[in-house]
Amino acid sequence: MAKLDVVDLSGKKVGSLDLADEVFGAVNEDLLWEAVRHYQAARRAGTHATKNRKLVSGAGKKLWRQKGTGRARVGSIRSPLWRHGGTVHGPQPRSYDFAFPRKKLLGALRSALAAKLADGKLIVVQSFELKEAKTKEMRKALDALHVDKTALLVEAGKENRNLELSARNLEGVELVRGNQVHPYHLLRYDRAIFAKLALEKLQDSLKATASRRRAEVAR
Repeated sequence: MAKLDVVDLSGKKVGSLDLADEVFGAVNEDLLWEAVRHYQAARRAGTHATKNRKLVSGAGKKLWRQKGTGRARVGSIRSPLWRHGGTVHGPQPRSYDFAFPRKKLLGALRSALAAKLADGKLIVVQSFELKEAKTKEMRKALDALHVDKTALLVEAGKENRNLELSARNLEGVELVRGNQVHPYHLLRYDRAIFAKLALEKLQDSLKATASRRRAEVAR
């Protein structure tokens, strides 16, 4: 079982955290790709739309009689064959979301955490307790943790108003709750900074689901 140092916001070591092999053991890149694809597909607005001959503007009167003119027969000025006519089989509003089993999502989350640990980009802090809501203090804390690029802050379920106000104006920094973290978040940002309580809860949950999965396979 691996261990990870727990530090405070000044970067000083204050303890350690045991990491479960069931959670931080292996990286499944195919599963990560599928999880990110599902997340991005679900975020698509899908509001694109074109007008067919029913929706395009124009009178419905037949332009000329069917026979005897020497010209091709035509029924409507809104025909797709005509300029400013309707569009045939054009895109219509739709949802790009698709089914993604929860077991696969949790497996992808375990892989994302393992990848962050393997890259040395996983940081655990004792807590995100800030005395006051100041962006300058949050930036100082990130510098002490050697965060020079983007960062994902993962707080436990409780509300931390000072943290929210301090982090929201920092470019490349996002704050999420421990029960909302997604593999996409972990892969998008360079550093993942977890509150100790948030990582403990997430690890216990992922460990339990991994144990149940192994028990099902063994049957």
